[in-house]
Amino acid sequence: MTPTRISVKDVMKHHVDFVDGMKTVKQALDEMQHVETKTLIVNKRHENDEWGIVIISDIARKVLAVDKSIDRTNVYEVMTKPALTIRQDMDIRYCARLFEQFGISRAPVVKHGKIIGIVSYTDMVLKGMCNIE
Repeated sequence: MTPTRISVKDVMKHHVDFVDGMKTVKQALDEMQHVETKTLIVNKRHENDEWGIVIISDIARKVLAVDKSIDRTNVYEVMTKPALTIRQDMDIRYCARLFEQFGISRAPVVKHGKIIGIVSYTDMVLKGMCNIE
């Protein structure tokens, strides 16, 4: 029996919050638009640049734990760049393997070079695994 194929696009979150890397961490947190957001995508600065990514745990480790000020710390100081991106049509099993190989828990999803969502382990397990036979 052929296993059911679940694509990243079938389980990803479609809400994405973007931020400028020059903003302070406080400004970035204030600008988060979605209640469930744990990730901010850092905008490219120019056409040949790459996206960055900031996860709430990055802020906790790199700002809160070391007692830095959220008003004096810029997003670019705590982001990961370049962000590892995932194709929307990737099978979630391969996506989970990629996450494991790179030690990440979430990543932006791309279609034709544009970010269209975010996928996480939680999305793949809770939304995807119940549909895999």
